[in-house]
This record gives sequence, C-alpha cells and structure tokens, in this order.
Amino acid sequence: MPLLPQWLRAGAAVTAGGRTPRDEFHFAGSCSRVCGRQTTEDELRLGIWAKSVAILLLGAALAACAGSDDSRNISYTDDRSGANQPYPNDYRPQLLAFLKTYLNNPVGVRDAGIADPVQRTVGGRLRYVSCLRFSTRDSDGNYRDARERAAVYVDGRLDHVVEKAGEICAGSSYAAFPELEKLTR
Repeated sequence: MPLLPQWLRAGAAVTAGGRTPRDEFHFAGSCSRVCGRQTTEDELRLGIWAKSVAILLLGAALAACAGSDDSRNISYTDDRSGANQPYPNDYRPQLLAFLKTYLNNPVGVRDAGIADPVQRTVGGRLRYVSCLRFSTRDSDGNYRDARERAAVYVDGRLDHVVEKAGEICAGSSYAAFPELEKLTR
C-alpha cells in the first residue's frame, strides 16, 4: 500500500491502490477498519447534523455576547454615577506629565495657554474639562498653528484628551501656561 500524505488521507474521497475510502482513516466521518466496526449512513447524518447545530448555537451565543448597546459608553476608568464629579485640583501636573509622553517633541512648545476646568457635557455625561491651546514644532523645525485640545477628567483624574475640541472649548478663557513651554524630554 503506498503511503499517502496526511491531507490526502484526512477525509479525501480518493481510492489508493484500488481500496475504497472506507479503508482509510478519516477525521470527519466514518472509520470502518480503524475503529473496528461499520458506521451507518444514519450515524453519519446524525453526526453532521449535530455539528451543524453546535456551530449555529455557538454563533448565536457569540452574537448575543457581542451585541451593541448604544446607551453604554466605553471608558477606561469606571466612574461613580457621574453626577457629582470632584474638581481636579492637580490638573496642571497631570497634564504636563501626559503631554511630556504624548508629544513627539515636547521641547519648544509655543503660545501655550490653559483654561481652568469647568463642567461640560462630554459623551452624554457631566465631566470637568480643561481646555488648552499650544503650537508644536514640526520635524522640519517650523511651527504649526496653535490648536485647541480638551482634557477630560473623571473622578478628579485625567481620563483622555480630545484632539478636536472646537465645540467643547467654545468660549473658554485662556491664561498663560509657561510650564508647558518649558518642558524637556
């Protein structure tokens, strides 16, 4: 009997040396001489049916787990009810530590300004937001125009920064932020 590759033996309906496919070992079906008994067609149909039902049930279970609920917001920090957020007393040091790692080149920031945190609605929840504006240096040494960003605080800690903060920071009053202009690597 010639040796057949594994992929050819595993469920292939090819005869080898005049033998029927039932003479070979099959992963997904009947095994006659390997298992020591004949497998009937009804048993094969039942096995295929059971596998199909199991796959459908698994798909339904996964779909139920992955269902989307638009009323839930994704947040990295799970906060209290959200109604009574504490004021972020150390918002400046938190922002400086974040921006030192966030900016590609924290050296040479110009026109830095910051607004004191005020409560604004972000993502449907009331949060403290501190708006900041600054200009960074490009890789070629030129400065970009100053852009506004909004730092959002949850439970008194910096949660995330919104890059396009036009609506969130509308009407903010900025004060100088010299600590940001003095950042080093």
